[in-house]
Amino acid sequence: MEREFSCDPAGIGEQGVMGKQTSLNRRGFLKGSTGAGLLICSSQVAFGYKANEKLNVACIGVGGQGVSNTRGVSGENVVAVCDVDEKRAAQMLKQYSGTKRYTDFRLMLSEMDKEIDAVVVCTPDHTHAVAAVGAMRQGKHVYCEKPLTRTVHEARMMRLTAAKHKVVTQMGNQGSASEGVRRATEWGAAGTVGPVKNAYLWVSDGSATMTRPKDTPAVPKNLDWDLWLGPASERPYHPSYLPFIWRGWRHFGSGSLGDMGCHTGNFLFRCLNLGELWEPGGSSKAKRIRIEGEATGVHAEGYPASTRVHFHIPARGDLPAVKLTVSSGEKMRPSADLLHGKQPGSFGSLLIGTKGSIYSSNPWNTSSEILSKDKGSIKEPPKTLPRGVGHHREWIEACKGKGETFSSFAIGGPLTELIQLTNIAGIVGEPFHYDTLTGEIPDHAGASALLHRPYRKGWTL
Repeated sequence: MEREFSCDPAGIGEQGVMGKQTSLNRRGFLKGSTGAGLLICSSQVAFGYKANEKLNVACIGVGGQGVSNTRGVSGENVVAVCDVDEKRAAQMLKQYSGTKRYTDFRLMLSEMDKEIDAVVVCTPDHTHAVAAVGAMRQGKHVYCEKPLTRTVHEARMMRLTAAKHKVVTQMGNQGSASEGVRRATEWGAAGTVGPVKNAYLWVSDGSATMTRPKDTPAVPKNLDWDLWLGPASERPYHPSYLPFIWRGWRHFGSGSLGDMGCHTGNFLFRCLNLGELWEPGGSSKAKRIRIEGEATGVHAEGYPASTRVHFHIPARGDLPAVKLTVSSGEKMRPSADLLHGKQPGSFGSLLIGTKGSIYSSNPWNTSSEILSKDKGSIKEPPKTLPRGVGHHREWIEACKGKGETFSSFAIGGPLTELIQLTNIAGIVGEPFHYDTLTGEIPDHAGASALLHRPYRKGWTL
């Protein structure tokens, strides 16, 4: 059965505020906005927009989750839609029947370069990077679904390309717009529960054993299988690969950890300031992470039945070294003792401090709480982060120069690297070190080989 999660799990909604006009050229501004949306409008300053001026947006992948993402930008000018599956994309293709339509996003980006300001990418994991990087190199702002990429190397390329071309980006972990994520992040930043030396992130289950099919049924007429494969190596079409079930195949997806890790690990990554490890210089002297993994049901085609991986994170500025345990599967979850007697849910993020813990059992972190034996001693810090106007709306406004995105590729890239490193560690089952600055694993050839993979001819980053 196909499982799809809501694009707006918190019921946050979308509401828009447009900037005022100045003499700054619209197109020039759109190409000049920063990757994290750092150009902020004051009430007196505008960035080349009339009150009713809209972005020209192209949507790549408009079936399944792409329906929600296309709706999320429907208040703008959707100037092109691209999908390789006519049947799955039928709803949006009908709604935008008068819009330019493509099956190959490379052709779309080439032909419509001057007509597109921003791109939404909602394809299977294995084609995220080639679509998004291609768009960013043309100066397009990009919204891309989670996990940001299928491989560690691709995630690095997404972050670096966004920074180089100064485009506004947003990863599709939609809980980022919720009060739960932002409040928990404020608790962590303020040291509300004291120094954290142990943390846990877990998702519901691992993957079933995947056996590559031997029969070769005909490709459905509604599907362009060659374009669906994209950069992945050649293999015959089979309905065992799509839709949605591609997530469990290592060839295309990222397993249960890739599916939900960037949602459930959202505030944890921020509270621990793990992004510091990816910044040259900074306050973190050590930039290598020791990683130890174990798993059950490891097989060549898919992901393990259950996984538990320990990340030994060095100190980051004033924050102490921390042991982060990431897992999938019921038997790999932390014990109830660590949750002050609460039974761990199917999903969870837990930061254990000296004065208490920050915990979310919500897959998208849209709700969170402080656990402590003496809650009276916990002081609530002030609210310091801007509150969300909706995940898509926040990206759209940042593209127009108003505010910042909360889940830019500067955060989404390293978070995706962490999740994909969890997959690698579970598969190899042996310890190794990862250098966050070089993107290399210097002491384990098998793990290093899984950082990226060759692309088919005609597909490049």
